[in-house]
Amino acid sequence: MGILRRNLTAYGFLCAALFCFAVFAWYPMVREFVLSFQKTDLINPPEWVGLDNFKAAVADPAFGEAWLNTVEFTVLALLCGYAVPFVVALVLNELRHARAYLRFVVYLPVMLPPIVAVLLFRWFYDPGPGLFNQVLDFFHLPTLAWLDSSSTALISLVLVSTWMNMGSATLIYLAALQNIPPELYEAAELDGAGILKRVRHVTIPQTKLILLLMLMLQIVATMQVFIEPYMLTGGGPENATVSVAYLMYQFAFSQMNYGQAGALGMMLMLALLVFAAFQLRTTREDQA
Repeated sequence: MGILRRNLTAYGFLCAALFCFAVFAWYPMVREFVLSFQKTDLINPPEWVGLDNFKAAVADPAFGEAWLNTVEFTVLALLCGYAVPFVVALVLNELRHARAYLRFVVYLPVMLPPIVAVLLFRWFYDPGPGLFNQVLDFFHLPTLAWLDSSSTALISLVLVSTWMNMGSATLIYLAALQNIPPELYEAAELDGAGILKRVRHVTIPQTKLILLLMLMLQIVATMQVFIEPYMLTGGGPENATVSVAYLMYQFAFSQMNYGQAGALGMMLMLALLVFAAFQLRTTREDQA
């Protein structure tokens, strides 16, 4: 009884957190699972339809394109948004002056509401007075139809996502770098190792767990990309930026087919669960 009384405050905070998770995370997932097997307009009593919603979702003309676009977005985001924050963290870790100020500058985009960041880039990408085309024109280079061409629209969204989210990853990497014992770098320098060899043989092995964790988190996040195609391209041009999450939105709020949207959401969740389980198992085996 004494232990329970001493920990009462902690249990109170825990209950509040569990309540938030239950209401805003677990209940929606359970509700989505149920909806995926129903035909409903959320007003009249639902009708159980079995796997019909899954069959209809797969048969949709945009289904294959949405998955291909999502996978391509994830791969491009890994090339930019996974490597760039790590390199920035390495540079910040080597600085001796203005480190706090630069940390703030790097993290600033994360503090902006996503809608503000997206609208900012909409102006950057404007084919007329947009900043990027103005810069290209200043250097006498051909301007680009950033969001209006199927060849550049997806990479344009990747740049927006990278700029919006790299601050958090950079600070996490920087914290991991600052926990590496300096004696390891000193020993590597005595052995004649340059900066690239120190990164390869000291930094990366010492931050391997963080790198693997961030890899998993970034893939899970980028596979659910929604706000960038929703606000910047509307899935176009020619379905070049339709993502799985955006197609779910179309099913639910354009076609009013909540069951089909739930079925597609369950497919996405299952794919991410399989990947996460594989990633965690691989990481555990590496540590064994």
